[in-house]
Amino acid sequence: MRKMSSSKRPAMSAPGAQGRFRYFLERAVANMRQNVFVNLVTIGTITLALLIVSLFLLLFVNLENAAENWSEKVQVTIYYDKELTPQEQSDLKSRIQTIPGTSKVYWVGRDEAMRRFKGRLKGQETLLDGIRPEVLPASFEISLKKTSRSTEAIDQYVASLKKLPNIGEVQYGEEWVRRFYTFLTFMRIVGGLVGGFLVLAVVFIVSNTIRLTVYARRDELEIMSLVGATRLFIKMPFLLEGLMQGLVGGLLALGLLLSVHLLFLHNAGNFLTFNPATAGLSFLPVEYIAALLAAGALLGFLGSLTALRRFINEITG
Repeated sequence: MRKMSSSKRPAMSAPGAQGRFRYFLERAVANMRQNVFVNLVTIGTITLALLIVSLFLLLFVNLENAAENWSEKVQVTIYYDKELTPQEQSDLKSRIQTIPGTSKVYWVGRDEAMRRFKGRLKGQETLLDGIRPEVLPASFEISLKKTSRSTEAIDQYVASLKKLPNIGEVQYGEEWVRRFYTFLTFMRIVGGLVGGFLVLAVVFIVSNTIRLTVYARRDELEIMSLVGATRLFIKMPFLLEGLMQGLVGGLLALGLLLSVHLLFLHNAGNFLTFNPATAGLSFLPVEYIAALLAAGALLGFLGSLTALRRFINEITG
């Protein structure tokens, strides 16, 4: 039998569940202290993996917020080559409001269209001298409910709208809407693939770290098994060790992510055409932060469990 390490191991200080938990925790901390370099590498790997995942999450959260803000401005516009009578406006408005998904309907006559056009040419209004409002189309501007702002919902809404009588040319920037939501879907897929790969990598690395620790203490664990220690009693310190590695990695990843976020807000205005600090860019919501910490702890726990399954079976078998 191999020579056991002479390092002092924690002893159970009190009976009951509280005493056992304290013993398991002290054993886990002692394991981490004895394998500082290996544990630092493991924690660093978990930190890097969770940082990459959290960067994708941060980007996705802000893209979703941007999509939400933008979707509030999405509107369907019906253009008319002639000015409608008040009765025609009222009849059409009533019919449009019956279509599911309609939020607000606003009539823009030619005179108002000209005022808006001049407002967009502040300081250059003279360019419109001699141009009469009759050259601009009148229109209905339709705001949609939140549930009707996706690409498919807008397409369905426009299809229903075109079935109404006396409907003019309908526009809503469909190509831009489609491209934006396609990009969001692409980001979801890429984030999911990268996240899945990193989960497997972290579980593999944590598993090998715990495996090295278990192998170094194999003689001690064999003796514990011989004197009647249960599998759970032997496993628990290592499971806690993996859980703590994951939790520390999650905390470090969030700290680095916050630093990157604040650094970006502080300096991005120097090379971007807008100031991100005033553009509504936000950090991860509380539920995402909690989920990342839980994910880190779970990854560490799963890595430990994977490593222990084989070795504990050999020791206690």
